[in-house]
Amino acid sequence: MNDTFGKLYLIPTTLGDTEPLNVLPLTVKRIIDQIDIYIVENEKTARRDIKKICPDKKQQSLKLFPLNKFTDIAELPSYLEPCKNGLNVGLLSEAGCPGVADPGADIVKIAHQNNIKVVPLVGPSSIIMAMMSSGMNGQSFAFNGYLPIDKQERKAELKRLERLSFEQNQSQLFIETPYRNNKFLEDLCATLNSNTEICVACDITLPSEYIKTMSANDWKKNNVDLHKRPTLFIIHKS
Repeated sequence: MNDTFGKLYLIPTTLGDTEPLNVLPLTVKRIIDQIDIYIVENEKTARRDIKKICPDKKQQSLKLFPLNKFTDIAELPSYLEPCKNGLNVGLLSEAGCPGVADPGADIVKIAHQNNIKVVPLVGPSSIIMAMMSSGMNGQSFAFNGYLPIDKQERKAELKRLERLSFEQNQSQLFIETPYRNNKFLEDLCATLNSNTEICVACDITLPSEYIKTMSANDWKKNNVDLHKRPTLFIIHKS
C-alpha cells in the first residue's frame, strides 16, 4: 500500500427505512463525518442517507461520482484519483454492504490494482443475516443472485441447485425482483422435493421483519405476502 494515498472506505447503509444508528455502528457516522467524496449508485438516495446518518454535514461540500448501469466503465479509475492526492473516498451502497451483490466490486478491484488501501466498515448484509437466521449450513453456502426468468430454465436450475445442496451439504441463496416474490415462493414449493427446507428472510432489520424456515410441503400450507418486500430465499436439501 502507498502510505501517501488516501483510503477507500466501504460504507454500508441500512436495508430499508429504519433509524440508521439502530443498525449501523458509530464508526460509520464518524467516517461519513470525515469524508466529502463518495462513489454512489444513486445521488438522491445517497444524499438522503448521508443526511440521515450525519444531519449536520453540509450537503454542498459533497462530491458524488455515479456508479450504476449507465456509468462508462472507462471512467471508474478517475473516481479514485482523489485517493492518489491523499484524500479519503467513500464507496456507499444503496442498501447493505458495498461490493456484495453490488456494482461497487469494480471500484474495489481498481483500488487494489492501484495500491489504495481498502477499509471495509461493519454494517448489515442481508445475505449474511439471512444465513445466520436460517438454521441452515453456515459452513458452506452460495449466493446465486437471480434465477432465469424462463419457466423451464428456472425449473431446471432449481433442480440442479437442489441436487448440489444435497450432494455437497451446501445451502443455496437467491433473490427475486420484489414484485415477483410470491410467485417465486410458489415455484420453489412446486419444483423442489417436499422435504427440502426453504428459508424466507424478508424485510431484514425492519419493523416488519419476517424470517421463517420450513419444508417445501409446509410452505404450501402457509400464507405469507411477500409482494414488493426485499426478500432472501435459501434452500437446503438434507
